[in-house]
Amino acid sequence: PNGSIFYILAACFARLNLGKNGFNAILTINLVLDANSIMTLPNTSLHIVLGITGGIAVYKSAILVRRLRDAGHEVRVVMTAGAQAFITPLTLQALSGHPVHTHLLSAEAENAMGHIELARWADILLIAPASADTIAKLAHGLADDLLSTLYLATQALVCLAPAMNQHMWASAATQRNIDQLQQDNVLFIMPVSGSQACGEVGVGRLAEPEVIIQQMTDYFAHYTMQQTRLSLLQDQSEPNLKGKHVVITAGPTREAIDPVRYLSNHSSGKMGYAVATACQQAGATVTLISGPVHLATPQSVTLIKVQSAQDMLDHSLAVVKQGCDIFIATAAVADYRVADVAPQKIKKSLEQIQLTLVKNPDIVATIAALPNPPFMVGFAAETQDVEQYAQQKLTTKKLDLIACNDVSRHDIGFGADDNAMTLFFASHYHQPSQVLQKASKSQIAQQLVAWIARLSNRSTKH
Repeated sequence: PNGSIFYILAACFARLNLGKNGFNAILTINLVLDANSIMTLPNTSLHIVLGITGGIAVYKSAILVRRLRDAGHEVRVVMTAGAQAFITPLTLQALSGHPVHTHLLSAEAENAMGHIELARWADILLIAPASADTIAKLAHGLADDLLSTLYLATQALVCLAPAMNQHMWASAATQRNIDQLQQDNVLFIMPVSGSQACGEVGVGRLAEPEVIIQQMTDYFAHYTMQQTRLSLLQDQSEPNLKGKHVVITAGPTREAIDPVRYLSNHSSGKMGYAVATACQQAGATVTLISGPVHLATPQSVTLIKVQSAQDMLDHSLAVVKQGCDIFIATAAVADYRVADVAPQKIKKSLEQIQLTLVKNPDIVATIAALPNPPFMVGFAAETQDVEQYAQQKLTTKKLDLIACNDVSRHDIGFGADDNAMTLFFASHYHQPSQVLQKASKSQIAQQLVAWIARLSNRSTKH
């Protein structure tokens, strides 16, 4: 997604896991959504366990069962002892077409569909009416009857439609319990105001069956959308590099002036080591070719220590020729080296000295120019015109991807623990640039590796 807009273009037939901890639903999705969309689920048959608790509002439950079945849903009814004082199980059995579940420890019920199996069967656990007593039980995790046990055992979406006296509804204890259940991802179809059986007028009446069904299906649709979105994001955040050999260069290089002095830069190697860790966590076999740094070797990573740019190139070529799927050049390689390295320490005898510098080999361009190059990732650490230079390097060096950042910024430059970068992709991927906002180098590395995994798995190079 870009900005605040989230689009899904999907035509799929899938079993999704959503709800309190997840619910199962077989459905067909054909949708175009943005962040404010309401999704409808036409022709979707849901498995609904309807829990009925004690209260005068239970008469509406019979109508609710009929309306749910008219909408094409399959309904199994669970009644508490209090509910049975107001309406008989036989009535609900006739309306639902299935035996009514009333006891936790019932040999007959367990032989037909046990309470654990019933918890697994449900797409939605709808409790209507939900009494103050039942709400309190669920909020505190009690399981002394069939309905409260089902609540703890199910991974279905849970919807409660409360009904009670207005003062019971307004009490601090009831509101605390509701707050707790909402924190546990239980959804509420709130009671309405009106005349109550006790003769009072106020909030506490059970919502009408049509309203309950509409809100319940809207909740189902919303959670389906959210889970689909999370699933897509999870696919992006869990890259798979199993079976891949990734070679990474990291840190600075040192170009000797004499046996004591050298030319180098401020690279700490933190970004390259973070990328090595992220690749290893994604399942890759990782070889890290590193200039001089003060960092611990990432777990399960093969480390090759080097000094100069030529050393780094020689080892890179040797490792790549043994077999390499992805080459990531994070190292800050010195562009120039001293033409003639002094064999002894240069003495401070002259006011001025001159050093002749010659250009170092371009490691990433050399690897990319091999007859059968791996998937190539370059880095561009610039101080001005960052994106322009990065795009030039992407094209001239024949890379698949380049990550650029502005090292003139002290908060994300060399040695910093955070980073921010923009990714540019080779034109044949038809992928717009991606901005990775400022985050820890570990988090940036994980995002970068997700893109590398996604693109390298569909690369046409090999």
